[in-house]
Amino acid sequence: MNPEAKLAELGLTLPNPPAAAGSYVPVVRTGNLLFCAGTIAVFNGQQTHVGQVGKEQTIETAKKAAEICVLNTLANIKAAVGSLDRVTRIVMVNGFVNAVDGFSDSPSVINGASDLLVKVFGEAGKHARAAVATNGLPRGTTVEVVVVAEVN
Repeated sequence: MNPEAKLAELGLTLPNPPAAAGSYVPVVRTGNLLFCAGTIAVFNGQQTHVGQVGKEQTIETAKKAAEICVLNTLANIKAAVGSLDRVTRIVMVNGFVNAVDGFSDSPSVINGASDLLVKVFGEAGKHARAAVATNGLPRGTTVEVVVVAEVN
């Protein structure tokens, strides 16, 4: 099953590809690797999750934010290469969690991103990863995700 059909089966749709919010581009291709800029929890221009885990957000709501970040990344990948069928491997995911001081469960939050990538791409969705807590992210978003993908 192709990745876009898998998304539909999961009841998910890709948002419009988010525009860069500064002096950068959403995706840079070098060889067969796509380096995707960080995406935040925005869906079609509307911010979905704001605030810190442990304060305004829970681990469960933050996992949903991480999923939305991945949907934005997938929209940017599709815009860059024309189809998600071109993805041969998700190589790396870096996840950043806006959380209260001392929060140590960033991996559980970023599982929202990782789990979705595996559901969409199967074995090719399994990746290396970092999950980091921080006390602030752009626009007060709850999660930001950065992806490196291999394409053909």
